[in-house]
Amino acid sequence: MSYVSFHTDRPTDFVAIGRLCIDLNANEINRPMEETMTFTKYVGGSPANISIGMSRLGQKTAFIGKVANDQMGRFIVDYLKRNNIETSNVVTDQTGAVTGLAFTEIKSPADCSILMYRDQVADLLLEPSEVQEELIARSKMLLISGTALAKSPSREAVFLALQYAKKHGTVVAFDIDYRPYTWTSESETAVYYNLAAEKCDIIIGTREEFDTMERFESNAEHADQVTAKKWFDYSAKIVVIKHGKEGSIAYTQDGLSHQAQSFPAKVIKTFGAGDSYAAGFLYGVMQGWTLEKSMEYGSAAASIVISSHSCSDAMPTNPQIQKYMEQCRQGEIATS
Repeated sequence: MSYVSFHTDRPTDFVAIGRLCIDLNANEINRPMEETMTFTKYVGGSPANISIGMSRLGQKTAFIGKVANDQMGRFIVDYLKRNNIETSNVVTDQTGAVTGLAFTEIKSPADCSILMYRDQVADLLLEPSEVQEELIARSKMLLISGTALAKSPSREAVFLALQYAKKHGTVVAFDIDYRPYTWTSESETAVYYNLAAEKCDIIIGTREEFDTMERFESNAEHADQVTAKKWFDYSAKIVVIKHGKEGSIAYTQDGLSHQAQSFPAKVIKTFGAGDSYAAGFLYGVMQGWTLEKSMEYGSAAASIVISSHSCSDAMPTNPQIQKYMEQCRQGEIATS
């Protein structure tokens, strides 16, 4: 059963709005940041990673965002172009803003952390007037993510993008992507996340992220069904709640819940799993697959990425995902 309908005649499959930054991933794994001396540079940011993932899966993809007028900003735009992502609505800042940086620490496969530099970053300076309505109108799906809601004027730019999507019947997916260091308070987070989620067709987040959104509500048991039901009273058609190693559950308006198998991985680091899962899952939904098959595809994509050093560079293609799934079924890949 298909829960979401897309305008199949539109030339652009997928457009995302939000964070464009640089990931500097530690080369010396299994040691703390204090002892790490070298890093490898990648394009980062959850919506950027998901866009790269969608493009690698063959979707015609575009991005709405802002980059710094510096070497890092030019690196980001060039990388997007090389990955066949349209950058006509990637704006260059002229105020002296900088590119956000994320240094990653890989103490062990299960003990990873991120050190973020997010002061006066270009991606949070995207103005509402810089969002192209025409791009959203010709796209089948718009992805928003939580970090872009943390500050003005980026916050207002996202809400205008949501308004354009509703006006033109573009399906909206919300990757909650809660990063506490960007926000002033949990109360502020809850207010703006809820205002955005009310306008979205697909909502994806961890149990902890949904708990943050429910700060002012009564769901003491943290029940998934209670969480999902709330959003079906608004625009949501699908609500995906992730429970880490225990897997994910997709809830739908008809009262059903959907689960799929997960896949083993030779884990190097934990970050990037959510972005690759979202890309694989949303790709499946756009193909009209069952939610179980879409979730399985997302799970396999996530296993591939956490088995790799990078996030953006490791976003897999369709043949890579299909090969990985087959190798897992044949017992050729086991958990590290």
